[in-house]
Amino acid sequence: MKKLILPVLGVLMATAAPLKAECIVMMHGLARTGASFAVMKWVMEYQGYDVVIAEYPSTKARIEDLVQVIPDAQAQCPSRPTHFVTHSMGGILLRYWLQDHDPEWLGRVVMLGPPNQGSEIVDELGDWAPFEWINGPAGLQLRTGPNGLPERLPPVDFELGVIAGTNTLNPAFSAILPGEDDGKVTVESTKVEGMSAHLELPVTHTFITQDPMSMAQVELFLRDGRFDPALDWTKDVTPAMLSCLVGICPEEPHEH
Repeated sequence: MKKLILPVLGVLMATAAPLKAECIVMMHGLARTGASFAVMKWVMEYQGYDVVIAEYPSTKARIEDLVQVIPDAQAQCPSRPTHFVTHSMGGILLRYWLQDHDPEWLGRVVMLGPPNQGSEIVDELGDWAPFEWINGPAGLQLRTGPNGLPERLPPVDFELGVIAGTNTLNPAFSAILPGEDDGKVTVESTKVEGMSAHLELPVTHTFITQDPMSMAQVELFLRDGRFDPALDWTKDVTPAMLSCLVGICPEEPHEH
C-alpha cells in the first residue's frame, strides 16, 4: 500500500471533507480494470467519500450492453448524492446511459481522457483483425464521425468537468492523432458540448488516473464544481500524508 500512496503525496490538501455523506462511482476504461483507480479510491475515501468501483467486461460486449453496470454500481452507494469519475471509454458508457435517464441522485462528473468525439486510432486500426480481438466490439464503436457511437450521443446536460492529457507514451499512435494528444485521444476529442469545465494536464492516457495533480483537480471539481489551473498540490501536504512517508498511514478515512 505504501508504494501506491507515495506517488500521491500531497494530493490530500488541507480541505474539509464533504459536508454530508457523498458517494463516487469510478468507471475504468477500455481493456482496463478497477485496479487503475486503486490509489484514487484511497484518496477519495480519506477525503470522506464513499467509493464504489464499477467493474465491467469492457472487451466482451457492445457499449449498449455494458451500461447496466451503472445502475448496479450506484445501487451499492450507501450515501447520496452520487458523483462519477470515469476514465476513457467509461465516460462514453455514462453518457450513453444518461441520455435515457435523469436520476435525482446524480451529482458531479469528472471524465479523464474521454473519447467524446471518438478516436482516430480506431479509424486507422479498427479494420485490423487483432484490434477487435484485443479491444472487443465496444472498442470498434469508438470511431470518429457518424460511424462512431460518440458523435451520435447528445450534448451533456449534467455538471461535467473534463481533464485531457497532453503527454504520450506511444509516439506511433500520436503520429496518427491530429493535434495534441495523450497517446490515445486528442485534446480536442475530449471536449463535448455542455461541459462545465475543461482542463489540460501534462499526463498520459495510461497514467492519468494515478497522477497526483489529476486527483487533486478531481477532488476540487467534485467539491466546488471547478478546476484550478494554478493549483499547487505540493504546498498543502496534510499531516496524515506526511505520516505516510514513514509508513504510518491512517487506518481510517475521515469521518463524514
